[in-house]
Amino acid sequence: MKYAFMSFSCPDKDLDHLLATAREFGYDAVEPRIESGHAHGIELGAAQAARSLARHRADEAGIPLCCIATSRRYANPATVQQEVELTLQCVDLAADVGSHRLRVFGGQIPEGLTRPDAVGLLAESLSSVARHAADREVIVCLETHDDWRNPEDVAAVMRLVDHPAIGVNWDIMHPIRWGSTMLRAFDTLRPWIRHVHFHDGVLRESKSSLVPIGEGEVDHRKAVDLLLAMPYGDYLSGEWINWEPCAVHLPRELATMKGYESVRSNE
Repeated sequence: MKYAFMSFSCPDKDLDHLLATAREFGYDAVEPRIESGHAHGIELGAAQAARSLARHRADEAGIPLCCIATSRRYANPATVQQEVELTLQCVDLAADVGSHRLRVFGGQIPEGLTRPDAVGLLAESLSSVARHAADREVIVCLETHDDWRNPEDVAAVMRLVDHPAIGVNWDIMHPIRWGSTMLRAFDTLRPWIRHVHFHDGVLRESKSSLVPIGEGEVDHRKAVDLLLAMPYGDYLSGEWINWEPCAVHLPRELATMKGYESVRSNE
């Protein structure tokens, strides 16, 4: 299995220090989050020279930029055209820095729009960027997130799009929070899983709080078992926002995940 972490773990680190942190703690890649004020400098406004330099730095460090995490979303008819245009720009950014994955959201479904119409709108939007993404060797991954935590809804979009440049970012926590089981989510999304987010948490007074893997609601061992049996060849990326210092959680969470792998290999 290959592991990464999103730049939310250390948003104040520039790209060189972000890559060095990954190497220090044994991660295989990093996932830059754009448009969130992080110090890595990988943004839509970055000049071509800066993009080329970022790609060179990652290659030199041996730490790929496995995915560019965005907030693009498509469920609102009033903003969808602008979101599609920005997605095309994000695809170019990902390709320019050597990343083959782009994370996007479905977005909140506005009042008055039915779920079937929202499914159609997402499918139309993603289909409209698929050819460009394929040309640039990027897979646009729709995350199980917000109003799209139900794996069946995401699968419905994927079936309509039916294009190899469009896949799923399986955030393993969000479908559980919606009410799915790990096995149901995996079985539903399996044909399209191209990126995975992992993190554990609990609900406290209706508010979600991050906790170490194994102390929350998410059965990560089951997720590891399912992905290994698939077999899954892409990255699992830890997404920890506004949590502990990275020197605390990064090595601990990776050790736990690799421990689950080791247990399975010895069974």
